[in-house]
Amino acid sequence: MLPVLRESSQYYHVVLKRIPPKATPVFEEEEMQRRVWGRRWGVFNDVGRIRMIMLHRPQDEIRVMTSDKYDPSIDALIDDEEQWYFRSDKGPDLGRMQEEHDRLARTLRENDVEVAYVDGGPRDPNAMFVRDNAIVVRGGAILSRMGPVGGPFGTGRRGEEAYVTKFLANLGMPILHTVHGAGLLEGGSFSLLDETHAVVGLSLRQNNEGVDQLRGVLRHQGIELIEVPLTGYSMHIDGALMMIDHDKALVNVERLPYWFLEKLAELGIEAIPIDFRDNAVAAINNLAIAPGKLIMDSSANWTADALATRGLTVIPIPYEECRKHGGGIHCSTLPLIRERD
Repeated sequence: MLPVLRESSQYYHVVLKRIPPKATPVFEEEEMQRRVWGRRWGVFNDVGRIRMIMLHRPQDEIRVMTSDKYDPSIDALIDDEEQWYFRSDKGPDLGRMQEEHDRLARTLRENDVEVAYVDGGPRDPNAMFVRDNAIVVRGGAILSRMGPVGGPFGTGRRGEEAYVTKFLANLGMPILHTVHGAGLLEGGSFSLLDETHAVVGLSLRQNNEGVDQLRGVLRHQGIELIEVPLTGYSMHIDGALMMIDHDKALVNVERLPYWFLEKLAELGIEAIPIDFRDNAVAAINNLAIAPGKLIMDSSANWTADALATRGLTVIPIPYEECRKHGGGIHCSTLPLIRERD
């Protein structure tokens, strides 16, 4: 009897040569994203038109910040063990915070942005600052590993990662990487300057191991990562830099080294200083919802006027009570899908 090919050891070599795997189109290509993940996910830059965004509406977790935690030496409520603070001598007005946050969500919807609420997760009062949970790039998300662990009541930020991972997976969004090992990395300290350059702010909340893992993902997308050491105990780059158009950035020059300001100029990005008369968080912690169009804390009048004279569109909203918690509009938002322009 003659040998039968399908029963021989050469069978798979012959067959698989005819049906080889294909590496292209690449994972991030819209064709593949739609076929495998249902739609295109991620962002090309930090200013393209937002199509979907993640928010967490402040809820009862805010109530742990009570007036008995007031420390006059810093003129704020603080819990060192549970790792939260609130810039007031009184507990937060949750109703007012919700009104401000709802205004933010309404403004986003009025600009054709789909709002996805991540709710019901860990009872950390910082959960409203969803920006830190992930870094979104082309094709999906890099899940952060949060710095604050928290005490016995579990209100530190460590643990939000698992909940947000499940939430994004349920949406259908790809997870490109999860920061692991001893890596620390939070989304508020990352910004895409353009499609081939990004910046990460190094601080006590981001370490070299976390940044190395981030660089590994960006390398596959052809993005150069620029590391910028932040001053003092600054936490995130979004307190020093905010892209507001393809060729414009708001900057807090007190928190950036001179060589990085020169790098922005080299990339053709105009660095616009925030006005010293405004609260720094209100002025810089805003959100570009389209090129040259941003939602901004209504307290930052001087900076808003400077932007308007340059032809940018500013949509002011009140955010003062939320801002007392230490973050602003940018901190409270995580774009999941942006257009290229």
